[in-house]
Amino acid sequence: MEHFWVVTWTSLAEPYEQRIVSHPTVNMIIGPDFHRIAGVIRGGFSYTMRGSGRVLGARFRPGGFRPFLGGPVAELTGHFAEIGEMYGTAGAALAEQVLAEPRTRSAVALTEAFLLGRGPERDPLVEEVAALVATAESDVSVTRVDELAAGSGRSVRSLQRLFRDYVGVGPKWVIRRFRLHEAAERVREGLGLAALAAELGYTDQAHLTRDFTAAVGMPPAAYARLGGEARPGTHREALPGILTVSRGR
Repeated sequence: MEHFWVVTWTSLAEPYEQRIVSHPTVNMIIGPDFHRIAGVIRGGFSYTMRGSGRVLGARFRPGGFRPFLGGPVAELTGHFAEIGEMYGTAGAALAEQVLAEPRTRSAVALTEAFLLGRGPERDPLVEEVAALVATAESDVSVTRVDELAAGSGRSVRSLQRLFRDYVGVGPKWVIRRFRLHEAAERVREGLGLAALAAELGYTDQAHLTRDFTAAVGMPPAAYARLGGEARPGTHREALPGILTVSRGR
């Protein structure tokens, strides 16, 4: 596990769309409309909030869901699996208990106890994968798979197999996604697109703009103007590292 996250909203007068650009992680998510395991989503996706509600999420470390799944994480990529279908009656009961529990800390404790009860065996490859993904995230000079492979002691093919098995996507996607998150931060700070594209390893400004628009749902200039401010009536707790774009309707 990496952390739990919670989003709550109250008394929204009209629907409110939250667009999310995912990280290379698996999440267990329990909300009023769904209770599911979310594999890595390659594109952006959104959730529309109405009235009042709460979504509780358990975010796994990159590779960290592999022991809970017992198979290649790539099987979940781009998919949402119902918790009840994956874990049977125990999973369905967890969703009901979390939704019925008004106290966030108690809802987190219920989820934590459920996960600990799965008793996953320790897998040393999870640590290796998590360290490699952390390098791809923190070292903005890493823009190609061969650069990440060189520091790992693995061949490019071996690294690709490891990532698909444990992360669910290849290292190229992971690197590019982190560079897009970096681009979002830098665009907000006012850095020019041409300089940013060169710094992050894109062939040109147009290439960066296409990737950014496909993931975020709007071009960099529009995202910079939007500012990503939360709408009154919404509240985020412990939600680091997830790029969100908020839109009212």
